[in-house]
Amino acid sequence: MGILNLTPDSFSGDGLADQDLEAALQQARNFVQAGVDILDVGGESTRPGATPVSAQEEIDRVLPLITCLASEFDTLVSIDTYKAAVAQEAINQGAALVNDVWGLQADPELGKVAARTGVPVILMHNRSNPNNAAVRERLGGRYIGMEYKDLLEDVKKELLGSVSLARLAGIPDQRIILDPGIGFGKTVEQNLELVNRLDEIRALGYPVLLGPSRKSFIGYTLDLPLDDRLEGTAAAVSVGITRGADIIRVHDVPEMIRIARMTDAIVRA
Repeated sequence: MGILNLTPDSFSGDGLADQDLEAALQQARNFVQAGVDILDVGGESTRPGATPVSAQEEIDRVLPLITCLASEFDTLVSIDTYKAAVAQEAINQGAALVNDVWGLQADPELGKVAARTGVPVILMHNRSNPNNAAVRERLGGRYIGMEYKDLLEDVKKELLGSVSLARLAGIPDQRIILDPGIGFGKTVEQNLELVNRLDEIRALGYPVLLGPSRKSFIGYTLDLPLDDRLEGTAAAVSVGITRGADIIRVHDVPEMIRIARMTDAIVRA
């Protein structure tokens, strides 16, 4: 899954202004040429301290690109949103997947949209709280003091809570994908543990998406800024695949495709 951020304040520094449709399209073309399977379009930053945007502003940012992607490529398009109105408009224009960073807990109508339209939904675990966010200029934002009684058990329990919401909305199990939410309300150490124990999330019986790309747990572990986290991302992706990740969500698509293919070749030999 290749990330297309139509946000001026993306944590990763790769955000594309919503007016710059051609730049976003060119990035998508590069991703498709490299062999990406899913193009994930987002119109609101999820970094710690980011300013929320209205549903209409988000729609205005993402819809022109989604329309172009759906007409130009056969590649699956995902809408990265937690708002039902945004998801509905995106699906109307060709999005085939909903990626919800709040696991159906932010907007109760989103599950109904996914159920009604028949698209799969990615349910992410999220305990993000601005009060626990700390930012260092060189390394970016991270969460501190996040207390879990038992990290993996708590994450699994809360993910299954999102699964229950999906089922209640009418989404069948075969259209549910889980995401442990690397970087969302977890400390550096907790993120490392989640990647290493991803197989315990996979054991819940649903496909798993892993999104470690360029995130601050890599920066703080290696003491490296955003533009120097390629190898750290590669290590997290490779370990994640060995632990059962089915989808990897990344910024550096060509490099991570090669990492994924090589890891797959070893793991599945």
